[in-house]
Amino acid sequence: MPWSPRAALLRDLVLGALGTAAFLLDLGADLWAAGQYALRGRYLWAATLTLPCGHLCAPRCLQGLRQGLLVWQQAKPSEFDLAYADFLSLDISMLRLFETFLETAPQLTLLLAIVLQSGQAEYYQWFGVGTSFMSISWALLDYHQALRTCLPSKPRLGWAASAIYFLWNLLLLGPRLLAVALFSALFPQYVALHFLGLWLVLLFWVWLQRTDFMPDPGSEWLYRATVATILYFSWFNVSEGHTCGRATIHLLFLLSDSVLLVATWVIYGPWLPTEISLHIWLAVGGVCFLGGLALRLGYYRWLHPSCRWEPDPVAGTRQLRNRRMTQLARNFFPKAKEEGVLPRKGEVNGVI
Repeated sequence: MPWSPRAALLRDLVLGALGTAAFLLDLGADLWAAGQYALRGRYLWAATLTLPCGHLCAPRCLQGLRQGLLVWQQAKPSEFDLAYADFLSLDISMLRLFETFLETAPQLTLLLAIVLQSGQAEYYQWFGVGTSFMSISWALLDYHQALRTCLPSKPRLGWAASAIYFLWNLLLLGPRLLAVALFSALFPQYVALHFLGLWLVLLFWVWLQRTDFMPDPGSEWLYRATVATILYFSWFNVSEGHTCGRATIHLLFLLSDSVLLVATWVIYGPWLPTEISLHIWLAVGGVCFLGGLALRLGYYRWLHPSCRWEPDPVAGTRQLRNRRMTQLARNFFPKAKEEGVLPRKGEVNGVI
């Protein structure tokens, strides 16, 4: 059953408020943990949790909420106000996704490594782990929903589909982060080399796909570097066409790397001062991976859009388009071919 315009506005506003709340909750957890580390003399750990890159996203989130409230308060909002609200929503989704994998995911890996090294977890650490996992999965869901808004011919993501998408990302991210954190706890001097080696391979892979997201070569390489960082943790599609083959290659690549990291622990350092046997952690990680993989296959089999991408057929309606997010929607959904008409480069692109 399609959403009425008023109900859709309320739904988007509620989801935006929840997303902003999750972002602020994760930020608060980071500051809480950083304060505890500083009090105990762990100043380097505290510094890594207070990096400013993600904090810059908060004003944009609040601006989006303000615009959403403005639209909601109007009995008949103008097309410009609606278009600007959509534009901000798309922009915020991309900013939050980049912040998640440039800051939150590395910080969560560090936090898990600290817990594994110390053999115990304080209450603020468990709180930080929980909020970080929720924040990362929510950012992926929010980004996916934002891409759907670029498909006028397809209805918004339903509650059940949203829950499944959220869960499979959560279940697949957990084992990956645990494997990297385990390697970091045992061999902290080598984890940077490991990341750099995989990042260069992934950057080369992104370059081979000839991305065309930014207006100039310099910023395009910055975008590719960011995408390579995302691919170190999770899947991110950057080119048009059917993605099944590329997604399978990426999944097998990350799975092989995670298995090698765990095998390194088994061979060289099977002991860590943890209250729970690491064999139990690995068993839980394996179950989470299989469950996440099953949910992912089910989602793409029955819930992923299979329609062709079509622009708004009404001429002159909502002309304020986010060109970059529209391009990503064409890339993400497999049958988005030549029918779609993108805004030209140089038009409104957002802050990315």
